[in-house]
Amino acid sequence: MKRFLILSLIFVFALTAFYPVSNKDSFIENNLNIATQQLKYMVVEANKIPNHFPKTIDKSGKMIGFDLYDWTSGFFPGNLWMAAEYSKDKVLKENAIEWSTKLYPLQNFTEHHDLGFMTYCSLGNAYRITGNKMYRDILIQSAKSLSTRYNKTTKSIKSWNRFDSWNNNKSYNFPVIIDNLMNLELLFFASKETGDTSFKHIAVQHALTAMKYQIRPDYSSFHVVCYDTITGKVIARETAQGYSDNSTWARGQAWGIYGFTMAYRETKDIRFLKTAIGMADWFLNAKTLPADKIPFWDFNIGEAGYTPGPRSKTYMVTTKLRDASAAAITASALFELANYAGNKSANYKENAIAILHSLATDTYRSKLGENGNFLLKHSVGSIPHGAEIDAPLIYADYYFLEALIRYNKSLSK
Repeated sequence: MKRFLILSLIFVFALTAFYPVSNKDSFIENNLNIATQQLKYMVVEANKIPNHFPKTIDKSGKMIGFDLYDWTSGFFPGNLWMAAEYSKDKVLKENAIEWSTKLYPLQNFTEHHDLGFMTYCSLGNAYRITGNKMYRDILIQSAKSLSTRYNKTTKSIKSWNRFDSWNNNKSYNFPVIIDNLMNLELLFFASKETGDTSFKHIAVQHALTAMKYQIRPDYSSFHVVCYDTITGKVIARETAQGYSDNSTWARGQAWGIYGFTMAYRETKDIRFLKTAIGMADWFLNAKTLPADKIPFWDFNIGEAGYTPGPRSKTYMVTTKLRDASAAAITASALFELANYAGNKSANYKENAIAILHSLATDTYRSKLGENGNFLLKHSVGSIPHGAEIDAPLIYADYYFLEALIRYNKSLSK
């Protein structure tokens, strides 16, 4: 009997050696462990540039950052919080607290719409993990500041103070970009925490307006919609960071999938779910989506009928570059959308996993200590502006981490 038990144990061990009990768990664990170590390296370098938050690298490969008022300032602290939560690393948590503290002045900032990115991706994670009411109070004040950019006539939150067209010398004073959907989560949070429904009202109205004017009938998307504040009517639909006004900018489509999925979670309004599903299907079924599911920076680069504005620097880049940031955002969004999409849920989760596996290859994921200590390579900031072309970006890392964590949590459901 004893000999039989020994042989049985040997047989089971042999099976698990060839067929691991959980390949998915080991994939997630491996990538999160690498991310944790890479972030430790990044902290060391980030401390060398006081009052600047990591964003990308320069031409020599050295990490560069921007001050707290750049729209990306909240992502590095957010990355530290997510990594600290996963790893239970006390030093990472201390660094997360330190870098989050630097963002406190943003609670009264009203100069652009990105307070959701700046405060919720950082202090939102901080409050969720620690329960510290100080973070909550700062977030609520941030939501008040963001609300000042809402216009009752346009039923939208003003994104930038001005948008200069790539096509001519015309400027628009009330532009709304699809990215703005992401900042609504801060407003939904504030409404739940305070019981003040005005925050939720603004978020819902903005999302409904974006759904009506920013999303095309086929569920592709415009990047920028400009409004007349007297009549509330649309006066222009253009692009700021995409290939052309009528093209579909990859990261913009990703923001839409994520934003409308989040809006459905917070409201249970079926219109938002339908839009999120439509946008996700458009992304995944696009004829120009490469086999590895990491999109080119725009879905219509070089196609007939799509012409960049004459003032855009798009003409200077002839290579069709990928955008890992758009892929990471989409993967994270699909993991959540899979919770609500009925018979499409399995497909969305399957595609999210496939995107993560592509991002985790040597093609897109950095080796430890390389690439300015960013996690991912090959993202695109804005080719029309000539900025961050084929470079690592801190927000690509954020959504890659978030997608891995959402994947991990999905395994326990």
